[in-house]
Amino acid sequence: MPDPTPHPLDQLAERGDAQAPALVLRDRTLSYEALRSRVALLAGWLASQAEPGARVASWGAKGELTCLLPLAAARAGMVHVPINPLLKRAQVAHILADSGAALLMGTRARLATLEESDAPAPCQQFEEAEVFAAAEALDARLAPSDHDPDALAAILYTSGSTGKPKGVMLSHANMWLGAVSVEHYLGMAADDMTLAVLPLSFDYGQNQLLSTWYAGGCVVPLDFLFARDVVKACAKHGVTTLAAVPPLWVQLAEIDWSAEAVTPMRRLTNSGGALTPDLVKDLRGIFPQSQVFPMYGLTEAFRSTYLDPHLVDSHPTSMGSAIPFAEILVIGDDGELCGPGHEGELVHCGPLVAQGYWQDAERTAERFRPAPDVSEYGGTAVWSGDRVTRDEDGLLYFVGRRDAMIKSAGNRISPQELESAAVATGLVAEAAALGVADDRLGQAIHLVVRAVAGAEAPQQALPKALQRELPNFMQPHAIHWLDRLPLNPNGKIDRTAIAKEIGK
Repeated sequence: MPDPTPHPLDQLAERGDAQAPALVLRDRTLSYEALRSRVALLAGWLASQAEPGARVASWGAKGELTCLLPLAAARAGMVHVPINPLLKRAQVAHILADSGAALLMGTRARLATLEESDAPAPCQQFEEAEVFAAAEALDARLAPSDHDPDALAAILYTSGSTGKPKGVMLSHANMWLGAVSVEHYLGMAADDMTLAVLPLSFDYGQNQLLSTWYAGGCVVPLDFLFARDVVKACAKHGVTTLAAVPPLWVQLAEIDWSAEAVTPMRRLTNSGGALTPDLVKDLRGIFPQSQVFPMYGLTEAFRSTYLDPHLVDSHPTSMGSAIPFAEILVIGDDGELCGPGHEGELVHCGPLVAQGYWQDAERTAERFRPAPDVSEYGGTAVWSGDRVTRDEDGLLYFVGRRDAMIKSAGNRISPQELESAAVATGLVAEAAALGVADDRLGQAIHLVVRAVAGAEAPQQALPKALQRELPNFMQPHAIHWLDRLPLNPNGKIDRTAIAKEIGK
């Protein structure tokens, strides 16, 4: 078991050898010595702009600023709020207002889309290039901190099954121990090169940085347009570690890989949906010497389980077992621990459990509840809502989701947020969003609507209106028009009946 002692998050910058590479940028590579200097510089500037505890948001492409902010904000005693660069104005405005952000740093093009009222009145906005120019001019550097590991370090916004995105509160300890855990069970080392293709606004994406730096390795951040760009980057940088979600793995398995890209690869990791046996077979054909790590997680507890690579072929549908620092219990509807083969709710206990939802006591109380009496950790646990079983060997198997969350292409999508956007167009009177099983996406988004009486050409106008208001990953893959949406006895839209009506 790795060292369970958490430290202030910013001390990750101190892990690697001073002259070893830490971060490969477009125009230069930062050594660990340079990484420490730049984190200290950025932290000093942040401290000159806002008070400790302030929320500082970033909305930009992968680069020096977005990669260093998790450590620099933590060192300055602030709370980092990374915003998915795919989000559009309405979603960003909600996150800024909900978090009460004091600073917003991002690319010029993204900031230009915001309206005057989209950010809280005290929120200062800075273009990425301005930030480091101002930091260098100020040249006020902060030394590594001694912050309480239980202090709040980040708020990651994730969609719920209802309503707008909610902010998951993560402490220094949550993120530090997450890095330690992943580094340990992946067997990472100081000579590892990680290609960071996932958004840094996700815990899985952000951990690409943190676990690699804990190991003393190097990260290559990549924003890509095509799967072939990933292959080229792997070959160029001798990538040893690649994390992705199933839809990206499907794309990567369909193209040719050069020997330069394949030979250095040590491990492939997956989360955000299950790998199919056929996809695992395809990946094994491309990467015969690489280990495949299927994983399961939820933002409220970072990561819960992984499947040992040696068991992937013999137990292809298993979620595996608990990662280090996680205790995973299967609890029945009677509140008791389930025996092998009996279905129950996955309950995650231990120090990876987040601190709850930002300024949302009601939803925090629903998901973050006292751990079952049988827990070794006790305290607060995350009651996932996911139904699972455990076999005689202790391996877990996913049964289904209790809520209506849509999980498409690795993204968690709130049906209500999509429905609200559809109704807000003025073209539809009612809307219901459903996730329909899809081999490539995990779930495809189907939007079922009833048109407003007298609406002009709504079937042509609605897709265009949604494209203006919603990010690409929230766009429906199919829109169904009904004369009425069936209701249940409580007068609410009956999603089960709707699914049957549209033949899904």
